[in-house]
Amino acid sequence: MKTIKLSEYANDGVLVDLEDNYSYKLWHDARAINIPYNELVYNFGTLLDKNKKYYFYCRHGSKSRRLVSILEIYGYDVTQVLLDN
Repeated sequence: MKTIKLSEYANDGVLVDLEDNYSYKLWHDARAINIPYNELVYNFGTLLDKNKKYYFYCRHGSKSRRLVSILEIYGYDVTQVLLDN
């Protein structure tokens, strides 16, 4: 599994915040779009493009780790992004 820190993100793919809409509104990286984990995990086939590169982050890293593991199996170019502390 590929993993980087948020400070290493180079704008070379789609940055996705996996938190719910409320948490996203409280804080998110300005470069990120919001697709909540619960929505994405069941609909990735229609929400994601296999020709694009995706970077996923969440507050604690557990949702992004699970999602990246799943999407790798299906052949997506995905990376887990860990928030800098």
